[in-house]
Order: sequence, then structure tokens, then C-alpha cells
Amino acid sequence: MGDSDERDSPADETGVVSSPGVASERSDESVRPAADGGPTGRPGQNTGSGAERPPAPAALASVFEVYEMREDDGTVLYVGEPRAPQKQVERSLWSLFRERGYDVSLRRGYQSGTDVPLSRGEHVLVAEPRSVGVDGVPWLNVGLFVATVLSTLFAGAVYWYQVPVLDEPLRVLEAWPFTAAIIGVLGIHELGHYVLSRYHGVEASLPYFIPVPTYIGSLGAVIKMEGQIPDRRALFDIGIAGPLAGLVATAVVTVVGVQLDPLPVQEATATRAGEEGAVVFNYPPLLELIADLAGAGDSLSGPVHPVVFGGWVGMLVTLLNMLPVGQLDGGHILRAMIGDRAQLVARSIPALLFGLAGYLFVFRGFDSVLIWSMWGLFALGLAYAGPANPVDDSPLGWPRIALGAVTFVLGALCFTPVPVEIIQPA
Repeated sequence: MGDSDERDSPADETGVVSSPGVASERSDESVRPAADGGPTGRPGQNTGSGAERPPAPAALASVFEVYEMREDDGTVLYVGEPRAPQKQVERSLWSLFRERGYDVSLRRGYQSGTDVPLSRGEHVLVAEPRSVGVDGVPWLNVGLFVATVLSTLFAGAVYWYQVPVLDEPLRVLEAWPFTAAIIGVLGIHELGHYVLSRYHGVEASLPYFIPVPTYIGSLGAVIKMEGQIPDRRALFDIGIAGPLAGLVATAVVTVVGVQLDPLPVQEATATRAGEEGAVVFNYPPLLELIADLAGAGDSLSGPVHPVVFGGWVGMLVTLLNMLPVGQLDGGHILRAMIGDRAQLVARSIPALLFGLAGYLFVFRGFDSVLIWSMWGLFALGLAYAGPANPVDDSPLGWPRIALGAVTFVLGALCFTPVPVEIIQPA
């Protein structure tokens, strides 16, 4: 939930893949290097939206010897031989291409829909035009947002407001405070990532909400990031912006929620819980602290207004995203703070989650076992995939490191070992 779909490989989102066994074609359609740096036969062309003329081969000579240049629908290909390791080549040329409006990556082989295949063994510098904006109306984002609004209205009306939606479907609108709380904490979390991505010139999509008709009505939201992260500061800022923005929204939702009286149907359900059983959402320390500071700590001892559940969701989302593994927010933050040593921490997270699930199974039955088991598997895959690696790996300054430490503490305060508890009928 809420994790950003960020990838560190330069080819992750381009649709360009290596093609084993495809021979290099030096046909007449290949584009030879021109003296002015632009592909031959296209003088003065601006390749790609916002991109300037690509650098001339001579400008790359210190780290990459260019045999020829080609063009594939705005993407410029430099075929040649590297004179340094891959990371050094990319870091050396990053600024040169970035200031002209391109992302650059060094690959072996290149295959696309046009007739410019290169064999798997050939080295290719791929310069892709950068675009950090949103082109046109993002209909998929809009559609998923509308679907999530409907699914959270349905979840709120059925599970929390207990409205007979089949008999009176328009009464689902009574659950709008619940929907506003859920959409608010999820959306502001992802918009935090989006705004800082734009600030650092990293291409990012608007949030994709995930509608599911559960107690929450959604599995969260994600944004898709493309290209490379410029440096550790950008990686840190993009990673931390979501949890901090989401926590601010969560605090506001919690303060509002604890000031509202619980619904009569909730009070009636609470009195029958011992006889009929119930699902209980236990509060993390941070939510209790916010309620105390709002002067309504006692309200958490009984039924609460559904808006408080929005705060609970915001804290669960923050906790899970702050796990310091892979390309979760916590993984980005820790990678920016301590570099490659973050991998040592990431490898321990799946074991801790599986251990917690095992402990609960032995001593508590099935309470929250599924949650931690699923996230143990998810963390295992993320740890295997590895973290995002910025182009410039220079260390962070102490102010950001201190802010990162505080954010991890806030994330830890969102933890409770049994977030969801099943009360069996008496």
C-alpha cells in the first residue's frame, strides 16, 4: 500500500529490452555520426519533447568511444565501446545529457519496434528524452480514483455506517466522511512523492489508486517513476516526502475523528461484540498519543467515529512503507542515508516479519498472522530486487540524516504487533 513503483534500472519503464541472438545490422538506414553532433540526415532536429540537440560523439570520448549514432523515435543511440566501468560512464555523462533534456544509460544490446536492432554483446549509450510533466488527461489515474471513491463509499456504508445499500443505494453518500479520510491520507502520501519528484526533475506519474471492497475500500495508491535518480539528496527527499506528508494528513484526520461522536450503529455493534464476535483494529502508540494531545484520549476506550479509522489506515500505510527494504520509502531513505550498507538491513527485514508472524501464530492464533506473512514475502522480493541507486552517490549532510532518523522513529510509533484482532463469539 502506498509504495511508490520506483525502479533503479535505466530501462525499467521504457519498454526497451535486450534481444539475445540478434545480429548487429549496419544497414544503410543506420544513422552515422555527424560533425555537429546531431544524427546525419536530420540537421537541426529537436529529438523529443523538451530535448535539445544530443551531444556530439567527441564530447563522450573520455569515457565512451562512439562508432556510430542511430535514432529510434526520438531516442538517440550511441554504439561504441566504454572506456570505464558502467557506473563511471553514466555518472560522467549524466550532467551533459541531463542539461540537454535526456536521461542516459549504458546497455548491452537494444531492441524496439523500429528497425534498429543491436546484438546483445554491443555496448549502447541510450539517450531518452526526459519529460517530467503529465501529457494529456491521465484517464487511467482518473478512472482508478473514481473507482476508489466508490469502493470506499461502499466499504464505509456497509461495514461502518451499516447502511442497507441494496435497498437504498443513494445512502452510500452518508459515508463521505469515511471516504474523505481514506482518500486524504492515501492521496496526500503519494502527492508528497509526486511533488518532490517534480522538484528534482524525476519523471513521475500521478497517483494510481487501487480500489478493493474491503473494510478499507482500497489497497492504497502508488506512483510510477521512470529514469534514474540524480543523487542521494533526491532519493532521500522523494522517499521521505510521502511518509511525512501522509503523517501530517493522518494527524489531522485523527484529531478530527476523535472529536466526533461514534455512530449509534457502532455503539450497538460494540454491545453485541462479545456474543456475536467482531473485528477489532488495535491502535498504534502514535495514534493514542495524538488523541491524548487532542484531549480525547479516553474516546479510544470505546467505539469511535469511522473517521478515526482513516487515521489508523494512514499509520498502517506509513509503517509498511517505512520498512527499510528495497524500493519502499524506508528503503529509499536508508539507502540515501548509509549507502550500500542498507542492503544488510534489508536482508534482515523478511526474517523479522516471518518471525513476528510465527510468534503470533504460536501465542495468539491467527490474529494478524496473514498480514505479516504476506509482507514478509513482499519484503523478500523487494530485498532480492535491491534498492534504487542514484547516479551521484555522494553522502548526505547531517540535517537530512537527522530528519531520516526522526522519520524512522515516527514510523516505529505506527507499529502495533496485532493491528487486526478477531474476537470470537462467546
